Amino acid sequence: MTYLAADDRYDTMPYRRSGRSGLQLPAISLGLWHNFGHTRPIETQRAILRRAFDLGVTHFDLANNYGPPAGSAEENFGRIFAQDFRAHRDEVIVSSKAGYYMWPGPYGEWGSRKNLIASADQSLKRLGLDYVDIFYHHRPDPDTPLEETMGALDAIVRSGKALYVGVSNYTSEQVKAAARILRDLGTPLLIDQPRYSMFDRRIEDDGLLDTLEEVGAGCIVFSPLEQGLLTDRYLGGIPEDSRMATSHFLDEERLDEATLERIRGLNAIAAERGQSLAQTALAWALRDARMTSVIIGASSVKQLEDNVGAIGRLGFDDEELAAIDELSIG
Repeated sequence: MTYLAADDRYDTMPYRRSGRSGLQLPAISLGLWHNFGHTRPIETQRAILRRAFDLGVTHFDLANNYGPPAGSAEENFGRIFAQDFRAHRDEVIVSSKAGYYMWPGPYGEWGSRKNLIASADQSLKRLGLDYVDIFYHHRPDPDTPLEETMGALDAIVRSGKALYVGVSNYTSEQVKAAARILRDLGTPLLIDQPRYSMFDRRIEDDGLLDTLEEVGAGCIVFSPLEQGLLTDRYLGGIPEDSRMATSHFLDEERLDEATLERIRGLNAIAAERGQSLAQTALAWALRDARMTSVIIGASSVKQLEDNVGAIGRLGFDDEELAAIDELSIG
């Protein structure tokens, strides 16, 4: 069935500028980390992507190793994009990344020029695109000079394979160094993608938002729901089809009674706000105006719709923030 995008798709989603760039991203972006590989039905993936775009989610975040298996999320997104979104290419932001293990041998991971340029070419082939909008270095490389890694990102932009570049999992000091090199090369750092949630405050301790503001870059965070802990998913136990039961990324040991009590308390705060816990956790992650976007995952249209519903109430008062801090800071 031919896809016709909703006429009102831009009516409710807030868009935020990424640092001092001209690019705006939706407050909520869709990540294709877990749910868009060959192990999931393609029609479910198509339904989620269509509904996301209809809700104003214009940014789809991928990486070369997303799946499973690695590469399959890009392949599936490319198939769906060709059928449903080709006519909307200029309305869509597609991002990809490289840096984690992708193929055997010394060139299949990390941050060498060889790895990053080869990875960009492979991703474009899987996606069926001429360019991605944002290409990230996925993690710092302790052994490759940062000048080489940032030089490769600059080369990818100059070759027309990406419009902007970003980094992911970089600390404040690493961001400062990367931004300085990229600025000198003439390709500004657009954005950093760290992990952040009520239960993971490392970027606050690191002063990352201050650093990004200083260098003129935006911030887009992954795992704002702590891979499902900051939802009502586990309040009644561990469902058989949950990430905790099926994935090695979320260990059952994390769900002890003390953590459950904290989640129950946060769920009560969300209920008082008239939101689900997931919606409150996403709104909380967006509470700072310097936060460009948060990345959500979705295994169903219903889950997507509930999460995007966070935009209905993004503000917090001081009392709510204090109560959240008391429950979320371990």
